[in-house]
Amino acid sequence: MDIYQKGTRIRLDPADEYMHPLEAARNFNESMYFNIFDASDKPLGGWFRIGNRPNEGYAEMTCCLYLPDGSVGFAFDRPKISNNDALAAGGMRFQVIEPFKQLRVEYEGQVCLMKNPHQMADPKQAFTDNPLVDCRVDIEYTGVSPMFGGEPVNDDGSPIEQKASEAFARGHYEQHIGGKGSFHVDGREYKISGYGLRDHSWGPRYWQNIYWYRWLPMNFGPDFAMMVSIITQPDGTRRKGGMVLRDNEYVDVQDVTIDTVWDSNDFQKELVAHVKTAEREYRVEGRVLSLIPLRNRRKTSDGEGLVTRITEGMTEYRCDDRIGYGMSEYLDQIVDGKPVGKEQG
Repeated sequence: MDIYQKGTRIRLDPADEYMHPLEAARNFNESMYFNIFDASDKPLGGWFRIGNRPNEGYAEMTCCLYLPDGSVGFAFDRPKISNNDALAAGGMRFQVIEPFKQLRVEYEGQVCLMKNPHQMADPKQAFTDNPLVDCRVDIEYTGVSPMFGGEPVNDDGSPIEQKASEAFARGHYEQHIGGKGSFHVDGREYKISGYGLRDHSWGPRYWQNIYWYRWLPMNFGPDFAMMVSIITQPDGTRRKGGMVLRDNEYVDVQDVTIDTVWDSNDFQKELVAHVKTAEREYRVEGRVLSLIPLRNRRKTSDGEGLVTRITEGMTEYRCDDRIGYGMSEYLDQIVDGKPVGKEQG
């Protein structure tokens, strides 16, 4: 096991692929996320998430499809749930076929089909102005890498105490994956075969408990991939990390900086990431192909309204003369109408 900090270690077992015991914290969350990108013709991609929040009585279900003509099919729902027995809600279902090796994502429902996905900055208007069309997704995923992450625990295996009101996850792991399947959108079938990344988190979560972050999962093929992240707190404390996949193993990222070019909406449109491992440094250039802005709102106990913006960009990456695809996910708290991380990184 890897050492996390003195007196603790990282625990990850095949059983963690399944559901975890429901904790007492009202904001307990258990979620899985998958993405996939196929550049065999015109770039095609998507991502899928279910987050159970049973103590609040609902799940969060999201389906986002980036189609070759530049349009985006998007669905979000908060179906009612009363337990944490499965990740299956709102027409979406995640199935673990073999832990760490094979999983399946299915969705059947509708998506809001937008020629201009920036309209989702105003969700009510976006769903009013654009058609809802039938959609079906079926993708089988296979792991192409080791696992990265897990749950920090005490040396004796007992859980580390968390303050639920300040937490984002008790456990979290990620894995680069390959996927094959299809999207059916408005009567048209899109075959997809490509690469992506998945994650799994559990424990108390508020989206407002991180000031801003940058998360860049990317794939250049089954033999070369990365995930880099910068997570920042209001006092300026930053945690930088991630991994580089090469030779069928992960190498830890020791340092990363990300320089961003912003558009007139304060959305990322280009970036350069400088990624350092013990072996070498990588320069990664990113160009956003399609982006949808999402938000999460919450009122505090004293009535203060908090707004978190998450911009989800399907991104083309270039590194070492190779071209790959993935996401650029930028989370910012919005203060005085501006993303707090724009001037900081």
